[in-house]
Amino acid sequence: MQHNVSRFIVHAAGAAVLLAAAGGAHAQPQKLRPGLWEHTVAMKSQSGQMEAAMAQMQKSLASMTPEQRKQMEQMMAQQGVSIGPKGNTVKMCITAEQADLDNIPPQEGCTQNVKRTGPNTVAMTFSCKGSQGEPPTSGEGTMTFSGPTAYTGNFKVKTTHSGKPEQIDMAQTGKWLSADCGAIKPVR
Repeated sequence: MQHNVSRFIVHAAGAAVLLAAAGGAHAQPQKLRPGLWEHTVAMKSQSGQMEAAMAQMQKSLASMTPEQRKQMEQMMAQQGVSIGPKGNTVKMCITAEQADLDNIPPQEGCTQNVKRTGPNTVAMTFSCKGSQGEPPTSGEGTMTFSGPTAYTGNFKVKTTHSGKPEQIDMAQTGKWLSADCGAIKPVR
């Protein structure tokens, strides 16, 4: 379940990149500003199992020696990921070319459908095949852009955990941090 949580965070942040670049035939697409972005995702599962897994992960981090914890946090930071009590964040680098695309390809093993529903709003559905012990996931959501440097969004993700259906509600925000991505590599 812990790996699933990370996968949802990264997929949701990746979806934000896709959604920001997606345009409709009759509406001017809202483009993201290239550079370093921070995506914050708050999740709530129907069963509470995901929250329990997150609490266990945080407890494991807290029980590490200061050196071990620092090493783990640095490893996660190199991937642009941090986990906190109020939400999880993923930092992503978006190149100028990616920001100019009309459509950014989905993650490997996933399909998606994006539709502009207003000048600054898009709706999305997605489906990802299960792989490497991970169950298939699907979901839908909407995102609203407040210019090229910020957005908010809500998603409902359906998956399975221990063979039982699970729904995860995600609230997501994104904000542009800087034109320089530093050590964070561009999204693929």
